[in-house]
Order: sequence, then C-alpha cells, then structure tokens
Amino acid sequence: MDSLEPSLYTVKAVFILDNDGNRLLSKYYDPELYPSMKEQKNFEMNVFNKTHKADNEIAFLEGMTIVYKSSIDLFFYVVGSAQENELMLMSVLNCLFESLSQILRKNVERRCLLDNMEGVFLVVDEIIDGGVILESDPQQVLQKVNYRLMSEPAYGFVLFDYITGNVEGETVKSQLLRMKTHYLNKAWPRFCSRPKSRSNGPF
Repeated sequence: MDSLEPSLYTVKAVFILDNDGNRLLSKYYDPELYPSMKEQKNFEMNVFNKTHKADNEIAFLEGMTIVYKSSIDLFFYVVGSAQENELMLMSVLNCLFESLSQILRKNVERRCLLDNMEGVFLVVDEIIDGGVILESDPQQVLQKVNYRLMSEPAYGFVLFDYITGNVEGETVKSQLLRMKTHYLNKAWPRFCSRPKSRSNGPF
C-alpha cells in the first residue's frame, strides 16, 4: 500500500512515445515499479491506448496518476503515485515540453527528437533526478544544459542559446580527434538538419 506521507520522490516515470505507441525515451525512477522491460512496455502501451484519443490531460491507471501532452506525432507522459499532486506532475510535464521545444527550435516531432536524443536526455536529467524534481523552470533547465554542453564537448549535440535563439556551435563525434579546434568559432547547420548521430535512435 502506498504511503500517504509526502515524499520528495514525486515522479515514478517519464516516457515519450510516437503516435503508434512505440517507445522513444523512457526513464523509470522506482525500481519496484515495472522492473522488467516487458512490464514497462506493457504499461506504456496500456497508457497510450487509454490516452492517445482522449482530450484530457490527466489519466488514472494501474494505481498511477499520469499527466500527458501530445505534439504532432509525439506523446509525453509523466507518472506519479495515486496520491501525487497533479499540479506538481503537470509542472514537470510543462517544463519538459517547453525545454524540448526550445532546444528543438519548436520542431517537436519524432524525426527531430530522434536526431537529438543526447540533448533530450540531458533535459530530462536536469528536471528529474531519481524521481526528485530538481527544476520546473525551462529557462533554468536550458542554462544548465548549455553549461554541460560547454563543459563536456563529447556530446554530439548542437549548442542552443535559449536567450537569443542562435545556434552557437555543434560538437560531433569526429571532433574528438581535433580537440584543439574551438567549435564555438564555427558556423553550423540548423539544429535538425545535421547528420544523424550513430548513437541516436529509439530507446
């Protein structure tokens, strides 16, 4: 039985599905909640079947509170316990969506998401850590993501200036052989037009 005591561990899971219900990204923060891949995917498909044609933003399924949002061919979900505050979960969902909308330059659709999965994971990790909500302000999230990209240039990801809307630079895997080259002094293609990284793909 779930405890009624307030908990810092607000978020049980976050996942993004395409418009066929296929998993693109999924993170579970409670090791006792659907511990196997099969259980997770069954849960995600059940959630998708219940929500993809619904007009609501909140669903209750299998003892979980689920808030969700769709965009073109994507569905975004944040999952909490049955007792969790819906507004808290919705703040996480909105922060996730707005942050991704900024780094994807408003192209919140499947192809662009898959082309930039490194950045998507960074955004999720800046918002939630182990189920604890770290941040609900998209601008703060993007500042931290940009800082990590500046500090860790191994990420194959375009650095996006959330204030000016400019693409400042791009780091790709091949540049690891030329670390002395300052990538911020280069001009790069638009965010979603770069070659697809080998590490990108559904998760």
